[in-house]
Amino acid sequence: MELQDRTVLLLGGAGLVGLAVARSMLPHRPARLVIASLRRDEAEGAVERLRAESTAEGVRIEPAWGDIFVPEASTQRPRAELLADATARAGFIDDLYGELTPEVFERSALGHLLTSVKPEIVVDAVNTAGALAYQDAFRSAGELRKAAEEGTLDPATIERHLSTLYLPQLIRHVQIALEGMKQAGTAMYVKIGTAGTGGMGLNVPFTHSEERPSRVLLAKAGLAGAHSLLLFLMSRTPGAPAVKEIKPTAAISWKSVAFGPILRGGRPVPRCDALRALTLDEALEPSDQAAESAWTVLDTPLDGVYVDSGENGFFSASEFETLTALGLMEFVTPEEIADNVLREIRGVPSGRDIVAALDASTMGPTYRAGILRGQALEFMERLEAKHGVEGIAYEMLGPPRLSKLLFEAAILRRLFESIESGARLDPEQTASLADALVRDDSDLRQRILSIGLPVLLSDGVSVLRGPRLKVLPEEGVEMRAETLLDQGWVDLRARNWERWRERLSAFLLEESARPGIEEGSMGDHEHGDGEGVIRPGRLAAWIFRYEDRGERIKR
Repeated sequence: MELQDRTVLLLGGAGLVGLAVARSMLPHRPARLVIASLRRDEAEGAVERLRAESTAEGVRIEPAWGDIFVPEASTQRPRAELLADATARAGFIDDLYGELTPEVFERSALGHLLTSVKPEIVVDAVNTAGALAYQDAFRSAGELRKAAEEGTLDPATIERHLSTLYLPQLIRHVQIALEGMKQAGTAMYVKIGTAGTGGMGLNVPFTHSEERPSRVLLAKAGLAGAHSLLLFLMSRTPGAPAVKEIKPTAAISWKSVAFGPILRGGRPVPRCDALRALTLDEALEPSDQAAESAWTVLDTPLDGVYVDSGENGFFSASEFETLTALGLMEFVTPEEIADNVLREIRGVPSGRDIVAALDASTMGPTYRAGILRGQALEFMERLEAKHGVEGIAYEMLGPPRLSKLLFEAAILRRLFESIESGARLDPEQTASLADALVRDDSDLRQRILSIGLPVLLSDGVSVLRGPRLKVLPEEGVEMRAETLLDQGWVDLRARNWERWRERLSAFLLEESARPGIEEGSMGDHEHGDGEGVIRPGRLAAWIFRYEDRGERIKR
């Protein structure tokens, strides 16, 4: 798609790669460019630099700032401060581990940003894997176990540990991003990802611990891979934007080369000096216990010539020389990454899109499997006829809603000769007949109850159940009765059969509107279509595909 007159949101836009992407977009005249960053000074500084570009005339460039991984109410707070606040921490944990309800979405900082900006294009240059993995769940787990051993474990310690676990945060982040982009009408999402190790293997020598590689670094790499697969799934979701990921596998440099104070986390590294020698035992004590007379912190910061590598920090010439040497991490420039991002946005394949690579290299459905499917179904149906049994569902595929739909459709098959007659059913009469069928047919009833599905009888108050129930309200979560029924209870009430009547009518309408085989290969034709009989599996598949919007859009 073209950038001209579009609204673009650049997440991580003040960073090394984000700025390069923003600069590359300016000549293409987007109407609005929103530069989002963690800190306000970074976002406003980046906007100021971009507005000074000769190609910025006529482009509305705006800053946005805050932590996109937390609720909107806490987006301006340091994470440590958020986790120290019992009320805010509990709310954060609730939103992270509960269902993604409309209320959770509305509270999220990322959801708020997407729905307020309404970008047509989103470029995500945030190092998501690094932001989540460097919370260090390993260290937190050690503290949790220590507190348990000492008998000092309290809810706050547990909640702080839960806040460091990577996958729940990544999953919720991707869910909110997708929902936000759907609501915003976003057409294109490009993620600039990471390999976690700069393209090197498990022998990477550049780590921040004595482990090689460190567990935290491997967590970052694992998250980066998980994120790529979640984006792969997002790209296969109806209603999602076009999804692409550029994944640099080398060090990214550089933002500037200069002489001055050395900054870490945006703050000058203080210069210090030793005042006396210590014994080995003294030297190994934590700094808050060691003799204060052993060192002094000077008023001046550490300074020198440096390469500013963006989020990776400041490197000396020697460090940069080592990192980028042939045979080690080497490096790629942010402008080269930006060029590939721009190509993908404009519809010119860069050959570097991870999502497209996964699409091209994964195995999907095959012709052989399709042929064998029909043979397997016919053979199983012959066996059922031979043995006089109908399994219907064993509740090993899931979800329980599938088993519910299959049993309800099987009841309809016992009551009606065809889909057409089912589409004309009388709800009250069908409820009465279904009630009698379940009460009288012990095999059918036992098959339903044995797999954990209860049966709500036609009176709407009486329930048949076995020793276990597959679908129950979550502890502490209020769940409406209708939700329980929909998720996995066989429902014999008239109102449910009225819903089935609508489904069968819609199925027949879709089938009649579908081009016939004699008209070519335009329509999708399933095993058993055209026979007119109720096939529980076929109807459940139709419901999942159309009613539940679970359709596969790529093969």
